[in-house]
Formats: sequence, structure tokens, C-alpha cells
Amino acid sequence: MVGRTVRGLVPVLLLAGALTGCSSESGDGTGPGAKAGGGTAAKSAAGRTATKGGTVGGAGSGCELRVTFDVAKRWKAQAVAVESGSPVDAALGMQGPVSMVCEIDAKPAGHIGFLRVWQGDGKGGTPRQVLEDFVAADENASRTAYTRSTVGKLSVTEVAYTVHSRIMEESREARAFAVATPDGPVVVHLGGLDSQEHRAMLPAFELAKRSLRLG
Repeated sequence: MVGRTVRGLVPVLLLAGALTGCSSESGDGTGPGAKAGGGTAAKSAAGRTATKGGTVGGAGSGCELRVTFDVAKRWKAQAVAVESGSPVDAALGMQGPVSMVCEIDAKPAGHIGFLRVWQGDGKGGTPRQVLEDFVAADENASRTAYTRSTVGKLSVTEVAYTVHSRIMEESREARAFAVATPDGPVVVHLGGLDSQEHRAMLPAFELAKRSLRLG
């Protein structure tokens, strides 16, 4: 069941867009930017875990997805639909090869940010390719660092990067992981109002990743 359309997310997404700007550079995680985009955030989250509050992905979970994973306590999931033929929806609800299908709000848990789930069609390529295209579609992204891991029988690729804010004159951290499914790729992305909020929400991101499974 669809909770709302992408158009209903415009105020939130415009706020996120207002915090970014200017140009960027891409990277492979081997330079100084890899530490800025990934190491600091990972270190700050070390030793902290999120309490499971439920599972998203199955029927009746708030978002029916190609995968299921655990969500942190008090985080609220809501399905999102991208309306075909809508320029607004295309601009806000699509990024690279994937479209937004679910938004998991951290505000009930006291944070300003979201886990957003994006899905693509069966032509999406490998998880690494999908993530590269996803990040490249954000002109403000830079300092990328990619890693690969195995969750159960699933091969998961993760990217840590930064998004430059022209208004705040600083870069904020972001992170996403991708997995291939028989129906196409799935990307789970964690942003945040700023890097401090992002780091505070990393345990919820890690909970989602380590509990990931198909169907």
C-alpha cells in the first residue's frame, strides 16, 4: 500500500537540496577523502548498536520491498510512489538507475534523517555499478569509499561519501548499500541533516544491513 507520492515529500527533499550545492569530484576511496567520508563515521559508530523495533519489506510492514530488514526502535516506515510522467517526481524520486519506494523516518526516535529505499529494474547491473551511478547522479557528492561484504548468502556493496553544502559551507556524510535481487537492484541510503545526525543514526543503518535478506 502506498503511503504517499514523492510530491508529498517535496518540503523535506527541498530542505535536503537547499543544504547542498556547487560542484564535486569522484573518487575510489584510496585518497584522503576516503577517510573523511567513511573512517570518521565508522569509528564514531563503533561499539553502538540499535535496538530492533520491527521489520520492513513484507506485507503489512509499511513498505513492501524485494528485501526485508530490521528497523531501529521507533523509526517509522512509509511507502512512497513515483508518479510516471511527473517531472517533479522524476527529479525528486529518482536517482541514477533507481526510484524511491520507501522512507523510514528517524524523527520519532529523536533524530533528523531518513533511511530511504530505492529500487531499479532488472537491468541495473552489479551492486557496485548501481551505487556508482546512484552517487554520480548527485552532483554534490564526493570523497567516495566503496567496500564489499557478505550478509548471509548476499553480496552487499557499500559506499561512504560526502555531500557538500554551499549554504552551511561544509560537507555532510552519507552512506548507502546495494544488493542485487532477481527483480533488480535495491539501494538503502542514510543521509541526515548534518554529519553529527548521520553518525548518530549509523547504528540503525548497520542494523538494516546485517539483517538484510531477500523476499
